[in-house]
Amino acid sequence: METTLTKYININGQLMDLSHPQVMGILNVTPDSFYAQSRQQTEEGILSRVHQILEEGGNIIDIGAYSSRPNADHISTEEETKRLRHALSLIIREYPQAVLSVDTFRADIARMCVEEYGVAIINDISAGNMDAQMFSTIARLGVPYILMHMQGTPQNMQQHPHYEHIVQEVLYYFSEKVQQLRDLGAKDLILDPGFGFGKTLEHNYELLNQLEEFQIFNLPLLVGVSRKSMIYKLLGGGPEDALNGTTAIHAISLQKGANILRVHDVKAATEVVRIMAAMQKNIKPSCQLKTKNKDAFRYSYHESEGYSGYPPCCLSAIQDL
Repeated sequence: METTLTKYININGQLMDLSHPQVMGILNVTPDSFYAQSRQQTEEGILSRVHQILEEGGNIIDIGAYSSRPNADHISTEEETKRLRHALSLIIREYPQAVLSVDTFRADIARMCVEEYGVAIINDISAGNMDAQMFSTIARLGVPYILMHMQGTPQNMQQHPHYEHIVQEVLYYFSEKVQQLRDLGAKDLILDPGFGFGKTLEHNYELLNQLEEFQIFNLPLLVGVSRKSMIYKLLGGGPEDALNGTTAIHAISLQKGANILRVHDVKAATEVVRIMAAMQKNIKPSCQLKTKNKDAFRYSYHESEGYSGYPPCCLSAIQDL
């Protein structure tokens, strides 16, 4: 969670400071996204979900009209456009100040969402691999762009995912993509390692274990693990049982440098962010000595606890004895 550089993205002319982690709430306007409670297609359902995200402390609303779950049905550009137009029209009418992100891999849809509806962020699960025009479109639009790592497509990504060294391969993937985007003049890039997208259970936890390695780019890092199979395949149950595991991974991710959490459960995620922030402000716990005898303190603290020297937090107090 601690960062060496302050990271900002330009949101419709205003800077959003990502050195304080932001929570992105998920709104799926699909009939088949993997977590049923995230699906909303009626006017009442869409607006109720937006209200919930904002009320619970979400800073960004990520709207998806194309399900990217494993083996999801491929839908046409026309159908994705229809779903997004319906949702965006409702949201900008009722919540004109909301920060909106659209989850799409199609350049024409990205352009429509930004130019016609003022969408602030484009979230692309394919990092340009599923539409050759996406990178040039993003550079021209000048909006923040989330590029995610995925091996394959949603239809085949979980069939036979294979890596020799997953962390190194994902880092190399991003190094190439970031350079391509920079060469085109794109700014405000955000990296998403793509948990669950073309990765085995072991791959996902290896990425999580070395998540801090992605700080090498000095770019904001998004983590999207909410209720995914990497949690419930390890712990049992299904997506509906995976909130506790999600929260645990969110805490780990923040400690390793995550700047944005993409989530279904906004309240739980904002609470993790607040707890981690409070911890960061209190990194020097006080130590009260209850004896005036240095040797007694040395025995009670060091021999019983296995330390070889005085703890740093107590040194100044001991010196005063």
